Amino acid sequence: MAELAALEDPKARAVNERHGDDHGVNLSKLRALAKRLRTQQDLARELWETKDTAARLLAILICRPKAFERAELDAMVREARSPKVHDWLVNYVVKKSPHAEGLRLDWSADPDPVVASAGWALTTERVAKKPEGLDLAGLLDVIEAEMKAAPDRLQWAMNHCLAQIGIDHAEHRARAIDVGERLEVLKDYPTPPNCTSPFAPIWITEMVRRQVETAG
Repeated sequence: MAELAALEDPKARAVNERHGDDHGVNLSKLRALAKRLRTQQDLARELWETKDTAARLLAILICRPKAFERAELDAMVREARSPKVHDWLVNYVVKKSPHAEGLRLDWSADPDPVVASAGWALTTERVAKKPEGLDLAGLLDVIEAEMKAAPDRLQWAMNHCLAQIGIDHAEHRARAIDVGERLEVLKDYPTPPNCTSPFAPIWITEMVRRQVETAG
């Protein structure tokens, strides 16, 4: 904790707080510290219990994802209110857990929109890597009905799933683009130069173009 406190940078905190993250540690320095510590599951659990955002990010980097019980992961996602902690926890820990599919099913319909967004993130992972058994048309139905009014973080996760369906599954591409165009979610999102817009129709079209270019 003393090392983490020494890494605190007021400028980094100011930038992070604009994104809802209450920490001021440069992430490259945090990763360097994690590399030095290597995997330490007991320390990871202790760091998580501090409730400090930087400590929890470090915990995620040094934990053993498959060592967590399902109930533990469920509790951790419900506690992870900082966007960066939530994002890292889902992507670096839950996705590698044997409990990922069961949690995906539980979380997707959770009344807490932040928890539900974790379920949608896991669904997007399956759309991309293991779509067998998923009802893609049914997912598009839910997205079409619910994404427009969803709270920010849930809306973002549903939009990512919409784009992934359109990018990876040609038979659903026209509908995914149509849903995106009609809902106009993130249409006006400020996108830096040389970055792809998160607006699903633009995102899908650009990624497919790159796939064709690479294949050619």
